[in-house]
Amino acid sequence: MMNTNITSAREKLYSLASSCIKYNNVININTKEGNVIMMSEEDYNNIMESLYLAGIPGMYESIEEGVNTSLEDCKKVEWK
Repeated sequence: MMNTNITSAREKLYSLASSCIKYNNVININTKEGNVIMMSEEDYNNIMESLYLAGIPGMYESIEEGVNTSLEDCKKVEWK
């Protein structure tokens, strides 16, 4: 994670935003009142989705079970 102060962030806002979008960088911007985190919308949405799924009882266990199931043991579904 990159750290910068608000003055520097203001001067290079476009390049910081581009680095978040292109390279999934997360930037910690320091201000007198506290800090702000800058990240891409895609990364933010992924975090929100992970938090939502984490709130569903048994979801992680279900995902882990699926990951550990071989393809041969998966039920074949016929699509119409």
